[in-house]
Amino acid sequence: MPEGYIARIGRLVAASANTLIDSLENVAPVMVMEQTIREIDEAIEEVRQQLGKTEAARYLSSQSLNKDNARHVELQEQIEIAVNEGRDDLAEAAIARQMDIEAMLPVVEKSITDADAEIVELNSYIQALQAKKREMEEAKEEYRKAEAQASGEPGVPGSSEPSRRVEKATAAFNRVMNNAGAPGVSGNQDAAKLAELESLSRSNRIKERLARIKSES
Repeated sequence: MPEGYIARIGRLVAASANTLIDSLENVAPVMVMEQTIREIDEAIEEVRQQLGKTEAARYLSSQSLNKDNARHVELQEQIEIAVNEGRDDLAEAAIARQMDIEAMLPVVEKSITDADAEIVELNSYIQALQAKKREMEEAKEEYRKAEAQASGEPGVPGSSEPSRRVEKATAAFNRVMNNAGAPGVSGNQDAAKLAELESLSRSNRIKERLARIKSES
């Protein structure tokens, strides 16, 4: 997720009802806490939407992985048939397709692994936000009770008592989030020659695999 998105979640989760009250002298604390609760609800909905997208992407990647694995097995059977029939051209074409699949499989597998990690992370965000919402709602009710008690009983200091009650109702809730940087991409000095070299190497690998299949059969 974007860094700004994570920062917003971190700000909401780290919010303290007591800090809000202390920093807003002339603003109704209950209104501020209610606004924070609404922001938390919005953040939860945004995370859930992202979670749904990630789960859908993971499903599609899993389907693709299963399809590619099945196709790889099918091609192996076709290669053996082509070898037995003396059709090296068909066997080479099938081997080339197998190699394409083998090149893609690690990427698809990594996308699934990354999606799994993101799903765990997003669920942890939702749980943290839900916990903060419950904490803020409890603090709001405690503040209301303390304010009512302070205004209804003579001799009770109205400024310090609510603050102490709210402070007891809230707890420290911190979360450290780290973002890993993406590695750089190196350029090609001679793209045409490298492409030709790769094509030659690929052709050799195809012939080597065909020769190995022939020797094993």
